[in-house]
Amino acid sequence: MRIQELHQSLAAIGARPCHIGRINRAWLKGLQLDAGTRHQKSEDYFPLSVRHGLPPIAAQVETLASIHSQHTAADGSLRLLVALNDGQMVESVLLPRGGLCVSSQVGCAVGCTFCMTGKSGLLRQLGSAEIAMQVALARRIRPVKKVVFMGMGEPAHNIDNVLEAINLLGTDGNIGHKNLVFSTVGDPRVFERLPQQRIKPALALSLHTTRADLRAQLLPRAPRIDPAELIELGEAYARRVGYPIQYQWTLLAGVNDSQDEMEAAVRLLKGKYGVLNLIPYNSVEGDSFQRPSNERIEAMKRYLHNNGVLTKVRDSAGQDIDGGCGQLRARAADVIDSSRLLRKANGRNPIAQAPQE
Repeated sequence: MRIQELHQSLAAIGARPCHIGRINRAWLKGLQLDAGTRHQKSEDYFPLSVRHGLPPIAAQVETLASIHSQHTAADGSLRLLVALNDGQMVESVLLPRGGLCVSSQVGCAVGCTFCMTGKSGLLRQLGSAEIAMQVALARRIRPVKKVVFMGMGEPAHNIDNVLEAINLLGTDGNIGHKNLVFSTVGDPRVFERLPQQRIKPALALSLHTTRADLRAQLLPRAPRIDPAELIELGEAYARRVGYPIQYQWTLLAGVNDSQDEMEAAVRLLKGKYGVLNLIPYNSVEGDSFQRPSNERIEAMKRYLHNNGVLTKVRDSAGQDIDGGCGQLRARAADVIDSSRLLRKANGRNPIAQAPQE
């Protein structure tokens, strides 16, 4: 379901824009669609046709997504495995200090070699209402003041649904524009579409290296735009909207953590209106990539910072529960696949559950 389809259904039962706005606000707070306010009950506000027609619409919205399992990490994050109504699953993460990371696709077509999500390929797009539902579900657990589109999927490949969700979250969702963060590998449509939006989100650009050849290896199906050009596009957008761009750099030992890379990063990023986020790789058993040592990470941060590049080290949330993006879904899929094999062998129907930490 897309948000506009929900609004059309509401209009069909006689809801006017003011009624639809109140329903949106209740939904995105994690409340029932017919929830009243502190000063006014819903039966004193909604016309009779809306009161009678709303329950089946609310029931349909509830079937969009549900929390399949929750995984608590030592850093205060809470990873949510979210089941969609067709049996597919995505991940969203409640971050410390009121943040939420949401998914925009089931799987991803970019195929980043260091990303678990990319290994499954793209299975399908999420509708804008499914994206917004992740916020509604999370707010039933704890407050959400910031939403980052950095979960499963490349948001630019589902740009219409993502922007529709952003527009709703930035209005009825009561989230500040700079607290809505659109992450991308650098799809040209992002730089065309985002400046035209009423709600202009902050931008996070997955850079990972200053070398075009290495970037093509690490992000095999990302647009072939030179990193220097990407940075200039990001800088132009950041200056236009008035809040800094985030450059994402997943640290891979022996791959993109050399001194040459750091010196090139200084040449490209010094004086830019942005911050470089160094993200140590979340190592997985049997993986060819590894994270650099803590000493090397700290030395890189210090070098960049001392040479005029605002740099932060940001570990992926929930690393102590193997919570890198796509890992929970992959593990749940393994459990379900094993369950199906067992059912076929034994003629039984065991209920598959993702393992709880």
